[in-house]
Amino acid sequence: MSSESTDDPVFKALAHHRRREILDLLKDGPRTTGTLCEMFPDMDRCTVMQHLKVLEEADLVIARKEGRERWNHLNSLPIKQIYDRWISAYAGHALSILDRLRSDLEGPPQQ
Repeated sequence: MSSESTDDPVFKALAHHRRREILDLLKDGPRTTGTLCEMFPDMDRCTVMQHLKVLEEADLVIARKEGRERWNHLNSLPIKQIYDRWISAYAGHALSILDRLRSDLEGPPQQ
């Protein structure tokens, strides 16, 4: 059994700010690789393609070829799975702590 979690590629992909920027662009709809390259004039095409490869390996981006164009589509399911597994459980716990803190700070009702 591998020690690498199935979530690890997703966390790795989300760790870099440029990959998160690419995902933000894809939230609005699919974009061609060429369009994505134009959105990042400070990066060369090869670097953008490397970021897209990491996103594809994490199943966050699904690429489809249409003629000469490569369309990149956001797959948000892995992010939802991360949310369900990690964030929602901890958020509920954090809310209960904040609620208890508020109660403690307000003290018993004054008469």
